Amino acid sequence: MFLHTIGHNLRNRVISANFARSYGTDCIGAIDGTHVRAGVTKDVEPSFRGRKAFTTQNLMAAVDFDLRFTYVLAGWEGSAHDATVLANALTRERGLQVPPGKYYLVDAGYGAKPGFLPPFRGVRYHLNEWGNNPVQNDKELFNLRHSSLRVTVERAFGSLKRRFKIFDDAKPFFTFPVQVDIVIACCVLHNYALSQGIDEFIIPEVTWTTQPIRTSRQQLSDNRALVDHRLQIAAQMWEDRQLMYAN
Repeated sequence: MFLHTIGHNLRNRVISANFARSYGTDCIGAIDGTHVRAGVTKDVEPSFRGRKAFTTQNLMAAVDFDLRFTYVLAGWEGSAHDATVLANALTRERGLQVPPGKYYLVDAGYGAKPGFLPPFRGVRYHLNEWGNNPVQNDKELFNLRHSSLRVTVERAFGSLKRRFKIFDDAKPFFTFPVQVDIVIACCVLHNYALSQGIDEFIIPEVTWTTQPIRTSRQQLSDNRALVDHRLQIAAQMWEDRQLMYAN
């Protein structure tokens, strides 16, 4: 497109028609959330326990297509919905700004709104759902293109956790405000590392999977955390039952 523009002195309208593309590059990146293990006091543990067996903070980030973090919001409870975190990012001081006419790719959980483009619901989406089955209609084609681009933010999160072992499954021993600061600092260092050239912690797009293989140590830690969580629930149920009989 660039060579045609400068070689033939063509206008954007002509290039757009010839290549079936929009006039400008309106999509500036992708947004998603991930969970980072958190160490918090007992009184707030329930709100930090969401989809994981252990307590986590919900980290939301915007990533450009060079895998650089352009906005990071850390510190939300693990039980917080992604849409709630995004709403807070848009209203807080020095929060997320979407330039006029631009948009981010998001998953369906964020919903459709100006500046944020989710995929169609109820239609195949994740890359591993396609296999050798061809696209059947325009909505599937849109979702395939959407997923192929939005995987950028998942690769960035994967690189972040591969690079910094502090995000491993060990329970943090810092105070929670320090844990939040560490997450943001690691995102900054991630961007700096990318600026230095080839990065061994970036998984190539052609080999990326939405469910990266976990080490035996990580799997063992997951199992232990799940067992501990179930024991805590069982102990609480036993105490509740004893109190009920006592009354």
